[in-house]
Amino acid sequence: MENTLEIDGSELEGGGQILRLALSMSVLKNLPVRINNIRAGRSKSGLLEQHLKGVELMGYIAQADVRGAHLGSVSIDFIPKKLNGGRYQALVKTAGSVTLLLQVALPCCLFASTETELELHGGTNTDMAPQIDYTTEVYRPNLEKFGATFDFDLIRRGYFPKGGGKVLINIKPVNNLKPVTLLDRGEIISIHGWSFVAGSLPFRLAEQMADAAHEKLRGVVNDIKIDVYKEDRNIAPDNGAGIILVAETSTGCILGSSDLVKRGEQAYIAGNRAADSLIKSITEGGCVDEYCQDQIIILMALANGTSRVRVGEVTLHTKTAIYVIEKFIKSCKFNIVPEGKSNIIECIK
Repeated sequence: MENTLEIDGSELEGGGQILRLALSMSVLKNLPVRINNIRAGRSKSGLLEQHLKGVELMGYIAQADVRGAHLGSVSIDFIPKKLNGGRYQALVKTAGSVTLLLQVALPCCLFASTETELELHGGTNTDMAPQIDYTTEVYRPNLEKFGATFDFDLIRRGYFPKGGGKVLINIKPVNNLKPVTLLDRGEIISIHGWSFVAGSLPFRLAEQMADAAHEKLRGVVNDIKIDVYKEDRNIAPDNGAGIILVAETSTGCILGSSDLVKRGEQAYIAGNRAADSLIKSITEGGCVDEYCQDQIIILMALANGTSRVRVGEVTLHTKTAIYVIEKFIKSCKFNIVPEGKSNIIECIK
């Protein structure tokens, strides 16, 4: 195929992120792409169920010609035709993350000609992906700084290993994204969060997570409130337990962290991990946390002007996002400027 951009999926992070970003940018730039060595950096390379459903979803949204997309495939050709709003469904039969499906589709749907409704099935609170609560309470407020948002309706939660979750996402298109300047983190003014259990798991696990996180965070700020609850069985019938933490600053920055109780471990360990992660972000002085950091790279690239964002340590996921996006947008140049414990990411256009 002429004018086809080739992306090596083994570069840098070497996982599903390269696939997702390459698909998003292919649709947005209406540029055919061949993605090779898909997920070569993972123990089991190639397309898994959740990645395949993401490819299929983007194929529908862009009326694309898709070649080579099947379970285990390590190379696909994706030829987009026209970006369309409308109603789309993606059904992951495993606990594959619905938030990763949203990651690949959302940037494109923001620039569709009409509203988009996504019905996404799979895991809502799973390991190795943002929990849906993090996406709505931390990522979405940061997205709104760029002048876009989405509406969200949780129908059912899905946990590992069964999945079975369902969410509805409504996305109104925008004419453009605004550039942002987020350099002043300000002071932490409050931390709030949720500690939950679901299914047949005892309520005390949620209490243990919340108590552990609260103890770790003591001294960071006085205003700490972590709600503890058991999920309604109608919404979350299967077993699951986790915690989400959100910090707000005096300058309007939103930072977060989350964790899930792993099989066979004490619940307080998840609370400690979530608190430690949030403390790390706070200590580094960034205006976004390490999990939101890579997700806003595409927003910076699509914004109508130059953006500058202070972050902590620049993650491999962020470097990977920059690598992929600069392949598609030659006029977009990212710079990373170290400044004390933090770094400033510039997207110059």
